[in-house]
Amino acid sequence: MLLYYLLPKRVQWGLLLAASYGFYLAGGPSTIVYLLFTTAVTYGAGLLLGALNQKGKQLPPQDKKAGLQRIRSKKNAVVLLTCLVNFGLLYFLKYWGFTAEVLDQVTGISLAVPDLLMPLGISFYIFQSIGYVIDCHRGKYPPERNFFRYALFISFFPQVVQGPIARFDQLSPQLFSPKKLDYENLQYGIQLAMWGYFKKLVLAERIGVMVNTVYSDYGSYPGSILAFATLGYCIQLYCDFSGGIDITRGIAKMLGIDLAENFRCPIYARSLTDYWRRWHITLGSWMRDYVFYPLALSKPFRKLGSFGRAHLGGVMGKILATSAATFVVYFIIGIWHGANFRYIFYGFYNGILITAGLLLEPAFVKLRAKLPFSCDSRGFHGVQMVRTWLIVFVGRYITRAPRLLAAFVMLKETVLHFQPSALVDGTILTLGIGAMDYMVVFLGMAVILLVEWYQEKGGHARKWLSQRSACVQVGAIMIPLLVIVLLGAIGQNYVAAEFIYAQF
Repeated sequence: MLLYYLLPKRVQWGLLLAASYGFYLAGGPSTIVYLLFTTAVTYGAGLLLGALNQKGKQLPPQDKKAGLQRIRSKKNAVVLLTCLVNFGLLYFLKYWGFTAEVLDQVTGISLAVPDLLMPLGISFYIFQSIGYVIDCHRGKYPPERNFFRYALFISFFPQVVQGPIARFDQLSPQLFSPKKLDYENLQYGIQLAMWGYFKKLVLAERIGVMVNTVYSDYGSYPGSILAFATLGYCIQLYCDFSGGIDITRGIAKMLGIDLAENFRCPIYARSLTDYWRRWHITLGSWMRDYVFYPLALSKPFRKLGSFGRAHLGGVMGKILATSAATFVVYFIIGIWHGANFRYIFYGFYNGILITAGLLLEPAFVKLRAKLPFSCDSRGFHGVQMVRTWLIVFVGRYITRAPRLLAAFVMLKETVLHFQPSALVDGTILTLGIGAMDYMVVFLGMAVILLVEWYQEKGGHARKWLSQRSACVQVGAIMIPLLVIVLLGAIGQNYVAAEFIYAQF
């Protein structure tokens, strides 16, 4: 950062590129070839699409219609080939072993599975680069002609591990514009990164010890302990992922770059759809713009919609096509998380519940009209939040369990053999962390809930801090720093783990 602000402004982006590739090489030099391959292929595809777009603008009027059709076919072929190459690479590296295992179990055919390292952040940079290619196909912006500038967009080091997934037209102008040291950017960036380190090192790593203890031997615990550990996993996952994104956005902010928001107080979601609008926002928006809308508006899905309205009628007829597209999206989101049947089931779990919500919406509207209280009341909002928490809570059994069958076993045990006494008889103190650790997690989550409640009401915590005295501002940095140093997962009892979403 010191070099970044001391160097001539015209070469600042070059230092970012060097830092990005240095960071990636530090994470494993053998896999950088995959990053370079995706960068080169999508860069070339962007140039081809840009040339075809330009050719379409120069067509003579008498050949406009037929010429545009030919160009559109060529553009579609470029995008299709680019997607096949990149997603084919992702499939081979991430899912080939799973495919071979299933095929062996079903048919007895054994396929060779090479022992290859999973490249760091491959899902994130492939999604980001494919989004760029599709935008070039749509003519949203001209392609980047400087290969090294494009390489920086794909590899920008704060976000390459776990996102957020950026759009070229939003990120690239910031990467290449000259920057000067700005006190507010530095202040906000440090505060945001510190908030992320607090979530990750103080809360996620601490509660993760308990979660790992229970889930590694789930058959030895009653349902109440399984539910307690799953609640802990909900806390761990949120603090780990949102904390990592806060660190990412904080570091970028110190460099004068605003990365996209990836979380918007998901704790306060009042429906499953609302939850997914708040959780991993950039993945959701990527799926919406590049998968859901193209599918829902495609000719086969329009025919499916017409079939539904003609033969099914009612609500189901109206939502058949959009529900089918929704299932495809959540199947992709599920399998994106990993090559395992539990992730596929998790995708369908969300798709089924969202479709059921659409089907039952007319009944809910009638029911709400008959209620003796307002649906805009705080109490009713609280009920909606609790309902959403329960749905998400059940889903976390599926994603955290070692296998899909294990998730069902744990859910069954939770419902049939809850045993509340296990929560107060000292069992929870034998799960790898002590009473003080639970107190730290409880108080830490209370702080997070309070801050996010303030944000949910329209407040801005860092802006509020910037309006306070210098002593308060310094304290807002030094107090979290002391908490992280004293209570963070840096002592002998804890082993710092990688970010959970880095594996996806």
